[in-house]
Amino acid sequence: MKVKVGEITKIKTGKLDANASSADGKYPFFTCSKDPLRINSYSYDCECVLVAGNGDLNVKYYNGKFDAYQRTYIIEDNSNGLLYMPYLYHFLEGYIGELRKQSIGGVIKYIKLGNLTDVLVELPSIEEQKYIVNLMNISLELIELRKKTIDKLDSLVKARFIEMFGRPFINNLNWESKQIKNVVNEVKYGTSKPSVENGKYKYLRMNNLTYDGRFDLTDLKFISLDNDELEKCVVRKGDVLFNRTNSLDLIGKTAEFDFNEDMVIAGYIIRIRLKETIVPKFFSMYMNTDEMKLHLRTIAKGAVNQANINAQELQEIPIYLPPIELQNQFVNFVRQVDKSREAVKKSLEKTQQLYDSLMQEYFG
Repeated sequence: MKVKVGEITKIKTGKLDANASSADGKYPFFTCSKDPLRINSYSYDCECVLVAGNGDLNVKYYNGKFDAYQRTYIIEDNSNGLLYMPYLYHFLEGYIGELRKQSIGGVIKYIKLGNLTDVLVELPSIEEQKYIVNLMNISLELIELRKKTIDKLDSLVKARFIEMFGRPFINNLNWESKQIKNVVNEVKYGTSKPSVENGKYKYLRMNNLTYDGRFDLTDLKFISLDNDELEKCVVRKGDVLFNRTNSLDLIGKTAEFDFNEDMVIAGYIIRIRLKETIVPKFFSMYMNTDEMKLHLRTIAKGAVNQANINAQELQEIPIYLPPIELQNQFVNFVRQVDKSREAVKKSLEKTQQLYDSLMQEYFG
C-alpha cells in the first residue's frame, strides 16, 4: 500500500535563525548542514525525521529535545499507529536524490513543502517496517565498523612512523638532515594540455590524489602525447607525486606512485624522482605527517582557494635521513598493514553493496 507522506505525518518548520547556535549549547540545533550545532534551549521534544529545506538537503532521524533552523522541515508521526518513524527516515534517505532534483532556486537550492507531502511511500505493516529498519541498521553499523577499522589501521601506520623516526623538524632521534633538493634526482611539472576522449594514457589530476597519500581513480581522464613530451610528464613506479596547487587545506597532497603502468600528470602536480638514499614510501609518509601538512600550509602562497607551492620551495624543505635499512623496515611494516587494510576495504565494499541492494529492494 502506497500513501502520501503528508497523509501519515504532520510537517512544520523550525523558527530560529542559523546564528542562534551556542558554543556551549546543551541541545542539538539542526540546520541545513549535516552535523547539528548546539543551543542552550529547545522548542521541540519528539521523535521525528528532519529534512534540510535548502543547502545540502540532507535527512536526519532524532528522538529527544532539540531546536531547528527555520529552513528545516520537522516531520512527526500522524498515522494512528501505521508508521514507524525510523522506517520513514530510511525511505527519505534513499529518496533525497529525487528531492534534490526537484529543488528550485539560484545559488542556494530549496525544496517546497509540497515536495515532501506528495511523496508516495510504500507502507507495509509495522512489524515489517521494524524488520526492514533492523536490516538497514545492521548494515550501516557494519559499514561504520569497517570504516573505523580502516581509520585505525591508518593511524597505526602514522604512529609507527613517528615511533621509528621521530617527529619532522624536531628530529628528536638526531638523524642526518638535508633539504629535499639533496635527495632528489629530478623534479618536474606535469603537462597543461587538456584531456581527450579515448586518450592513450590515464591522466592524473589533483583530485586523483587523496589527502592521506593514496590514489582515487574513480573520476579519471585520459590524454595522448607524443613521445618527446611524454617523457617530461610521464610517471612510473617509484616516482612520488606532489600536489603543488590546491586549496590551502589540501595543498601538498603527496603519494608514492606504485602502479605497474605508465600514467601522465597534469600541471598542478610535481613529479619527484628520488636518489637511492631515500625510499619513496618513506618520503611520501614524511610529507603526509601532521607537522609537514602544517608547514606546507604555512609556506604556501596565494588565496585560500588557490594556494601554491612551487618546485623550488618544495626542494628547500628539510628532511631527515634515517639509515636505508630502517626505511625499508618501515616499508615492510606498511605493506603488511596494507594487506589487512585492503581486506577490510573489500569487506566494506561488499557491505555497502548489500546496503544499496536493501535500499533498492525495500525503497527503490
